Amino acid sequence: MSAKSYTRIGAILVSILGFFGAISFLGISFQSIGSDFSQNFEIAFSNPAIGLFIGLLGTAILQSSSTTTSMAVAAVAAGSIPMENAIPIVMGANIGTTLTSTIVSMSYVTKTAEFKKAVSAGTCHDIFNVLTCIVLFPLELNYGLLSNLSHSMASWFEIANTSETVHEKFFIYQFLDNIGKTLVSWMGGYLLLILSILMLFGTVKAISNISYKQLIGTTRSRFEAIAFQNTFRAFGWGFLTTAIIQSSSITTSLIVPLVATGKVTIRRAFQFVVGANIGTTITAILAALFKSEAAMSLAFAHFLFNLTGTLLFIGVPFVRQLPIYLSNRLGSVALKYKISAFAYILLLFFVLPFTLIYVSKSEASISTVHQPDQEVSGNK
Repeated sequence: MSAKSYTRIGAILVSILGFFGAISFLGISFQSIGSDFSQNFEIAFSNPAIGLFIGLLGTAILQSSSTTTSMAVAAVAAGSIPMENAIPIVMGANIGTTLTSTIVSMSYVTKTAEFKKAVSAGTCHDIFNVLTCIVLFPLELNYGLLSNLSHSMASWFEIANTSETVHEKFFIYQFLDNIGKTLVSWMGGYLLLILSILMLFGTVKAISNISYKQLIGTTRSRFEAIAFQNTFRAFGWGFLTTAIIQSSSITTSLIVPLVATGKVTIRRAFQFVVGANIGTTITAILAALFKSEAAMSLAFAHFLFNLTGTLLFIGVPFVRQLPIYLSNRLGSVALKYKISAFAYILLLFFVLPFTLIYVSKSEASISTVHQPDQEVSGNK
């Protein structure tokens, strides 16, 4: 192994330490800011639709679902958001992270022979997550499906009972807590919150970029030859590379040029994307590790969301064709009306979230205005 490789491994280890530090500082800053901020935070995300579309919009802007879900985990661990209110944020983050591969497909707009395949490959990730959200969001809203299942899974690990022991046993947790408390006393909770978010985003990006160069950058042709030979390999390599690189945006963007140039079929690309969706849940689990049962429950809810989509759209014969069919249709429309591809991006990732957030907030404001009037009339 070369000196350059050792340098990259060292940089990954430092980035991982920075990641855990950022999560720890986020929790401390949430606790330091106080109950008033936490109450406002909880009110803002009490509407599931707002949580869903803020998760989508925030991730579309940051281009890192790992950052968004890790922030949600830290907020839940600190008690700023109930776990049930954070689940829609995670759902939205799953959709928002698909923007990268869709944008990559737009680079083929001048290549008529490849544009349709590129759009189909770039949007199959979007469509998979949107369809999964359409199925699971109402079930979570009405029956608490993901909440109940994830609570059960977290209770198996007895996180609440072991967290104090782990923090006492491992020096690193005490070390990070002491640094966080010192930083709060120096700069205050709000400034530490901003610093923690920037630190979290930076460390996730650093891990992604360094891991990509180390694992795929120098052996890309070999990776292309072995990763898409059959369903199991496509799914497995999608899971493995994303679990290590910690960025589904990077790994799913890899498939766009492969499909566009005819090296990989859209079916194999879709199987790779579904595996990548499972792999990206590892970040939230690491962020929740030894935090609290609620934080671990949210991480498991993220995993269950993607697992359910996988079982549904790969395991069930009569629906497994739907995401591929829709992405192919979208590719055909984009080829015929190229402006529609750009309109699709603006509508799904920006216009729709902004509009629904605004509408939801307006409705919430109207309900709070009318509620006191109803109480007064009731007292009369």
